[in-house]
Amino acid sequence: MTNRLWEPSAARVAAANVTAFAGRIAGKYGADVGDYGKLWRWSVDHKPQFWRELWDYAGVLGTPGDRVLADAERMPGATFVPDARLNFARNLLERRPADDDGDALVFWGEDKVRRRVSHAQLHALASRVAAALAAQGIEAGDRVAGYMPNMPETLVAMLGATARGAIWSSSSPDFGIQGVVDRFGQIEPRVLVTVDGYYYNGKVVPILDKVAAIVARLPTVERVVVVPYLAQPGALDVTSVPGAVAWDVWLAPYLPGPIDYVELPFNHPLYILYSSGTTGVPKCIVHGAGGTLLQHLKEHLLHSDVKPGDRVFYFTTCGWMMWNWLASGLAAKATLLLFDGSPFIDRGRVLWELADAEKMTHFGTSAKYIDAQKKIALVPRKDFRLATVHTMLSTGSPLAPESFDYVYQCVKSDLLLASISGGTDIVSCFALGVPTLPVYRGELQCRGLGMDVDVFDESGRPVRGEQGELVCKSPFPAMPVRFWNDPDGAKYRAAYFERFPGIWCHGDWAELTEHDGVIIFGRSDTTLNPGGVRIGTAEIYRQVEQLPEVVESIVIGQDWPPGEVGDVRVVLFVKLAEGLHLDAALTDRIKQTIRVNTTPRHVPAKVVQVNDIPRTKSGKIVEIAVRNVVHGRDVRNLEALANPEALEEYRDRPELKT
Repeated sequence: MTNRLWEPSAARVAAANVTAFAGRIAGKYGADVGDYGKLWRWSVDHKPQFWRELWDYAGVLGTPGDRVLADAERMPGATFVPDARLNFARNLLERRPADDDGDALVFWGEDKVRRRVSHAQLHALASRVAAALAAQGIEAGDRVAGYMPNMPETLVAMLGATARGAIWSSSSPDFGIQGVVDRFGQIEPRVLVTVDGYYYNGKVVPILDKVAAIVARLPTVERVVVVPYLAQPGALDVTSVPGAVAWDVWLAPYLPGPIDYVELPFNHPLYILYSSGTTGVPKCIVHGAGGTLLQHLKEHLLHSDVKPGDRVFYFTTCGWMMWNWLASGLAAKATLLLFDGSPFIDRGRVLWELADAEKMTHFGTSAKYIDAQKKIALVPRKDFRLATVHTMLSTGSPLAPESFDYVYQCVKSDLLLASISGGTDIVSCFALGVPTLPVYRGELQCRGLGMDVDVFDESGRPVRGEQGELVCKSPFPAMPVRFWNDPDGAKYRAAYFERFPGIWCHGDWAELTEHDGVIIFGRSDTTLNPGGVRIGTAEIYRQVEQLPEVVESIVIGQDWPPGEVGDVRVVLFVKLAEGLHLDAALTDRIKQTIRVNTTPRHVPAKVVQVNDIPRTKSGKIVEIAVRNVVHGRDVRNLEALANPEALEEYRDRPELKT
């Protein structure tokens, strides 16, 4: 089997936005940017020109000023477009097409709710929210929080808040009380927008009792606005929540009209996002309006080839950065397709039904979703046309090479499959896709334009074809503005710049390939180190989860012998298909599969069956939390987990005593 799974047609390359952008650069600067690699190199070597050209090409609404990059040699400390003035919401609301009646948002709820919001309606609703917030006295820099599903009102509330210059922060309604307080309690919001409940996997989940408990612990909240999702409009009872008002009642005094956008500096705070928080109270990561907008426009327009009228989908909750990424699709003049609920209802078919019914062009999901579809042997190309889908995006964890095969064999053969990688830290990507390059099995196609990404060995030297630390060697606009409650920047510097001073060290274990692509092997803080050799956990998952008996797995390094500092042994926990039990034969087959396809050092010393794999609310498995439990250490923020009860099964396992 060839490793090259897909090649763009000449017509697709010619029509790509990135091709037009490269032509613009060649014409203006006389630069040789005839292929992606050359364009990437130019973008890194000529940062001021690249980011200013992107501003103009994307048609950013605002005044850029004369300077593009100040203190370029400082990292952190460089400042992009320091004299600019802009408003983020204006760039999402005022770049709408001439046909205001076309869809801006299409919403499918698991409960079979179907809603469409036109561009004119979105603008009207956002204008009313901005007016209501102004009447509340909300000003630039105030915080507005959303405890919301991925539904139209969430986007409307964000747009209304950021039109005022307020800072938006959101969490999904499946978070528990402590998890929400741990996040919003740090940033002290004045307004909380929420719902009366949500639907998930066929269940109705009311949350107003949780909302009341949360508000009681958030003394800065002056107003709680409740969107009816379970109740019919007009039938919503919010009397149990102090300071609460129904959405429609809150907006009733304000008529739609022009929005008085507050123009602000490039780095004015836009979003506060949160680290996973499994090792303590989550870090509050502040992202600026200009950097987020420019980076997202680059990724939508140039890397994802979003064109006006495209219909972009990403399966996400409001507690994951992909929601923020998806929202920026409005600035690329796309229609956003929103889904809230379980993606596995209707025998795992609902998202494919959405793709066909709504003429989806970009299908965004997680690696775990693709792997789960493969496990249940769903073959979407047999039952769905998927005629309009030309790009599929995957993130959240490394996409296994076999999952690449599954997509091209069972979903669609003529498709750009873009595995992308970045994170909450940059609310965007370091490595991702591009429509002008081939797709190689198991590889992210390229490093992002303007992102000086490299891989370093232990001594800080660049390596190619070897595993090492993913780094970024020079500044980029989507670096966090700061951490909240970190006045001297000490926590910020410690998070990214201690490993290699003056270099962003992202914490991913990665490799640059001969194709100039990227392979991600997992988080570097969870890499295994048996016998002093570093092993990426994704290498083990790839082998184990091909076995039909294994639903999923999690692997850690256990200090061994216990109580001694030094070596570790590899311990693999497996969740098996229903009704199966781990016996000696299956254990041997698991070990043999790993040994044959990797190296003897990858083979686990212990294989242990568990009933569940603990994960965060955004679906990421939590290797560090499991490792802490195995070693008898506390996991300090169980609220960050979707299933914290699963951790107890890993405590004091007799199999790990010998």
